[in-house]
Amino acid sequence: MTMKRAATSAIRAFTSSWKPAFPSLLTRGLHASPGSKKIVGVFYNANEYASKNPNFLGCVENALGIREWLESKGHQYIVTADKDGPHSELEKHIPDLHVLISTPFHPAYVTAERIKKAKNLQLLLTAGIGSDHIDLKAAADAGLTVAEVTGSNVVSVAEDELMRILILARNFLPGHHQVISGDWNVAAIAYRAYDLEGKTVGTVGAGRIGKLLLQRLKPFNCNLLYHDRLKMDPDMENQIGAKYEEDLDAMLPKCDIIVINMPLTEKTKGLFDKERIAKLKKGVLIVNNARGAIMDTQAVADACSSGHIAGYSGDVWYPQPAPRDHPWRYMPNQAMTPHISGTTIDAQLRYAAGTKDMLEAYFKGEDFFPQNYIVKDGELAPQYR
Repeated sequence: MTMKRAATSAIRAFTSSWKPAFPSLLTRGLHASPGSKKIVGVFYNANEYASKNPNFLGCVENALGIREWLESKGHQYIVTADKDGPHSELEKHIPDLHVLISTPFHPAYVTAERIKKAKNLQLLLTAGIGSDHIDLKAAADAGLTVAEVTGSNVVSVAEDELMRILILARNFLPGHHQVISGDWNVAAIAYRAYDLEGKTVGTVGAGRIGKLLLQRLKPFNCNLLYHDRLKMDPDMENQIGAKYEEDLDAMLPKCDIIVINMPLTEKTKGLFDKERIAKLKKGVLIVNNARGAIMDTQAVADACSSGHIAGYSGDVWYPQPAPRDHPWRYMPNQAMTPHISGTTIDAQLRYAAGTKDMLEAYFKGEDFFPQNYIVKDGELAPQYR
């Protein structure tokens, strides 16, 4: 309980209250009308792991820890992992649900077709960060509200990115595999293991996660570059020691290591295609915990096979869960995992608390913190435009 209260306090600490200047006529119903609501949550199954940690909230079994609270208020709360296809459990509830909660780790893909069927739907909540599993234009056109728990897992993801950079740079995984298989061949690891000091690291995107990564990289004495739609405040830039690169294609060939930290939008989908990857420095290392669809899947696999990309690591795929035949599972020089970076226990406590706070505001007819809105009054947040 102490950790949960701390998580709730943390959510409130990085946000501030706000009231809109005017209501929108487009909104299907931003706040809850009186009466019981049907709320559906889509999370991953934890199975035997659900009971191993009382703070493991982000799974089907523990349902963000809000079931008792919701049901005590007279609401119906249905939770499932079965999310894809016309015969899925989620599909059965689309016509009459009021609120849909999902996560980036096991996303419920909310298409324009599903939005059209969801006549009672008012609110789409992401327990975490990143709402690209939703057709945001269709949601805006339908007058729906889309919100996420902004900031809830930025530390978790930034730490994970730093770990992946080091795993790739030090050629860690082949050594680990040697131990498991009973081998001992130092040369097979050392011939492509490097220090991080002195390397040029560029982040494509320098929002909350990108800034935290740059701050964590500073003690390694790297040459830090960043590309973003917005330039940092000069004081922040000086504090971090990073240089702004307005031209993405001018920055990329300078980088020994590239980290993807941008949202998935129509503009960024497939941004790293065969042609752009070919312009990168030979032997580049890439870390992508943003979204898998930012990369051309086959182009990445081909570049890893040829050695043009010396190492690729991340936890994001398209689609998710990744099919068994996804080429990134089998390409060489990869350190891929399932989508785990933002779902640490600490992150789960924060995004569970943030989701409850937004539901409570929704029931009371109050507005959310402004940075949590992804679609509001028919308008998309700037990062998704």
